[in-house]
Amino acid sequence: MKKMDLNRAFTLIEPGPVVLVTTSDASENNIMTISWTMVVDFTPKFALTTGAWNYSYAALKKHRECVLAIPTVDLIDKVVGVGTCSGVDTKKFEKFDFTPVKGKYVDAPLIKECLANIECKVIDIIKKHDIIVLKGVAACFDSSRKEKRMIHAVGDGTFTVDGRKLNRKKMMRSKLPDF
Repeated sequence: MKKMDLNRAFTLIEPGPVVLVTTSDASENNIMTISWTMVVDFTPKFALTTGAWNYSYAALKKHRECVLAIPTVDLIDKVVGVGTCSGVDTKKFEKFDFTPVKGKYVDAPLIKECLANIECKVIDIIKKHDIIVLKGVAACFDSSRKEKRMIHAVGDGTFTVDGRKLNRKKMMRSKLPDF
């Protein structure tokens, strides 16, 4: 084995998948691309990393809600595009031709073109680590979409894509439904 730069070690265990996070501030909707997300436990709790450097952070902090929209590989250029511009001077829904859909429990919009959307409320902000903890309040999944492969950021400008699913539910005694 060869030594690698410790500052790049995160590329070995980057979490999955890349998500689009929508926020709403008054009448203005925004989208940001986030690859640093995690499931907190077996309840609908999630965490993401962002802070004051990100335009959407102010809306997250003020309104304490968002939507986690899960894009698929066919949307990769739009996902990267969203992540490489700022909501300060870009209306991202318009620029990237995403369709906002009204949520049931939050003002932040769902994204119609995504495979799934999770409406969330902010339940904690851990400033020391720039972590926002979310509680899912509703979720929807578009089973009619042909493309279901999600995108995973490696962290160096490259991505991997979900592949074939390996089913070990009987072994793990899982009763979760297939998607």
